[in-house]
Amino acid sequence: MMKIGFNEANSKGCAGHTLMKDLEYCEKYGFDFIDIQSECLDRDLANGAVTLEQVGEFFRTHHLKMLSYNALVHFNMKETQEEKDAVMAELDEIIRRCGILGCGTIVVVPNEDIRVEATRGEIRKDAVEVLKQMVKKVEPHGIRLSLEFCGKPGMTINRFEDAYEIVEEVGSPLVGLTLDEYHFHAMASDWAALEKADGKKIFIWHLNGMEDVPCGASYNTDAKRLWPGDPMDCLDHKRYAETFKKIGFEGGCCTIEIFRPEYWEMDQEENVRKSAEVTKAHVAKYWD
Repeated sequence: MMKIGFNEANSKGCAGHTLMKDLEYCEKYGFDFIDIQSECLDRDLANGAVTLEQVGEFFRTHHLKMLSYNALVHFNMKETQEEKDAVMAELDEIIRRCGILGCGTIVVVPNEDIRVEATRGEIRKDAVEVLKQMVKKVEPHGIRLSLEFCGKPGMTINRFEDAYEIVEEVGSPLVGLTLDEYHFHAMASDWAALEKADGKKIFIWHLNGMEDVPCGASYNTDAKRLWPGDPMDCLDHKRYAETFKKIGFEGGCCTIEIFRPEYWEMDQEENVRKSAEVTKAHVAKYWD
C-alpha cells in the first residue's frame, strides 16, 4: 500500500503559516509522512514558535512521521575550504536535529549559478567526493542522504542521469536520489536512463503536475507547478507509476511537493486538505 506524504513547499507561503499547523493538519487529513522544509523549521525556531523537542514529541505521539529533512542546499562545488567546512558544520547540525526529530533521511540539493565554468565530469567528481565525506558523518547515526537533482539550467546537477551516475559512483546504501517529477521534466531528463535504473536507489518521490512550458525556459520555474491531474498538467503520471513499479521503487511513499504561489493564497488548512485529496486520488488511480 503506497503511503502519502506532504512537503511544506505546498503551504509555506500561506498567511500565518506555522510548522505545527502543518503537523496538525497533516495528521487530521490522513498523511503518513511530512517533509519538513528547513526554512520553515528555522523560522519557527528563531521566532520561538516551537522547539525541536516539541516537534519530536509530536512525531512520537502521533501517526504522522517525518520522512525527510528538506534540505541541505548547495552542498557541492564550493571554492574555498571555509565554504566546504561550513557545509559539513551544517550537516552536523542537521544530524543533531534529526536525532531529536526521529528523521532518517536528509535531502541534499546541488549548488547553482557557480562562477567556475565546470564540466559535468568535474561536477560529478566533486559531488562524489563531498558525498563520501558526508557518508562518514551520517553512517554512525543510520541516516541516509537523498540527492535531489533540480531541473534548472543554472543547477550543477540538473538531470536524472547525472545524479544517478553520482549515486552509483558513491556506492553507498546510504546515498540515493530524490526524484521530483517536475524537475525530471523541466530539463528533459532521459526516460531510458530512468527505465534502466535500480529503483532501490530512489529514496524519495515528489509528486506534482506542471504547465506545458518549454524545457529550460527562464520562466519554467517552480511557480509552474500544479496539482497533479489539473487540466493544465502536462506530466505523464501513468508512465511515472509504471516505470517506478518496473524498476522496483521501494520508497513506499508518494510525497506531494508544489511551490505554486497561487496555492499559497489558500488558507493553510484548506491547502493541506486539498493536498491530501489530490495525493490520495493519485495513489488510488495508479497504485491501489
